[in-house]
Amino acid sequence: RRWNMGVYLNPGNEKFAKAVQSEIYVDKTGLIEYTNQVINTVQRYVCVSRPRRFGKSMTADMLTAYYGKECDSRELFSGLKISQNAVFAQHLNQYPTIFLNMQEFLSRSKEIGQVIDRVRRMLLRELKNSYPDVDYFDDTDLVESLQDIYAATKQSFIIIIDEWDCVFREYQQDKKAQEEYLDFLRDFLKDKVYVALAYLTGILPIKKFDEFTMLDPGPLAEYVGFTEQEVEELCGRYQMDLAEIKNWYDGYSFPGESSVYSPRSVVNAMRFRKIGNYWNQTETFEALQWYIDLNFDGLRDDVLQMMAGKKIPVNTGSFTNDMTTFRTEDDVLTLLIHLGYLGYE
Repeated sequence: RRWNMGVYLNPGNEKFAKAVQSEIYVDKTGLIEYTNQVINTVQRYVCVSRPRRFGKSMTADMLTAYYGKECDSRELFSGLKISQNAVFAQHLNQYPTIFLNMQEFLSRSKEIGQVIDRVRRMLLRELKNSYPDVDYFDDTDLVESLQDIYAATKQSFIIIIDEWDCVFREYQQDKKAQEEYLDFLRDFLKDKVYVALAYLTGILPIKKFDEFTMLDPGPLAEYVGFTEQEVEELCGRYQMDLAEIKNWYDGYSFPGESSVYSPRSVVNAMRFRKIGNYWNQTETFEALQWYIDLNFDGLRDDVLQMMAGKKIPVNTGSFTNDMTTFRTEDDVLTLLIHLGYLGYE
């Protein structure tokens, strides 16, 4: 048969194939067991937030490869953990799958209206190509067109959005742009019969979704970063000292998963057989300076204490899910945990 792959609709499995073929690939396909459980249920809205370089995009590529129609991923997943699962074959390559990386749209647009318009136009073009026989009421309206496709085919979509929150980071001070973008996401996803699963990934959580965060990853704790067992196996393979790797890269502790490591740092330490500050080479520290200089309630003194190895209590409950509303030291510390600059247990 001829595969009919798109750029955003059913983009295929090549990206995940490259990850699996890499020198170091740690099998995190067990996460699919959770997403399979929530497909077509009330819990089908999932937002997984993690710091940069914690494997968010690879997970999004994995889900795209597993669910997406128009490709055959059976061989790619054979030998991986999920292939042993009872419902593995039931969901494999069964869903029309939309994959969006919002950073890509953002970098090609001047303002938020253009970002949203571009997403709509790109998706509509591919949808109309793939479903030419549907009787569209208004083929310039994305939501109505998806509803028309669902009415005609009775097939619901998997929708995966990577870097969902880059708009918040780019338009930190622009509340109106943030609202416009959130309105678009709500209209596109919430309570829509054509959504089988919405999986969003970013650095910040999103309200009204099931949030799995650096504060509370719930049942997904073992998929946040590398677990102690996974790091131990890698240390054995690459003759690296586990105690030293732990000292450098073990940053999070959750119920049921007492040590979670930064994947990017561990992979580079193994590949180059050398301990180093791999993670923080990926972004400047200017952003941090601004938050620490606010110096709420002695924030700077607490940061110095932590640098000296002490632990500081933090109340993460008042954080408002954005990059600009800071009322207390706790708000700043909570953001720094989400961004990955602070370890947390």
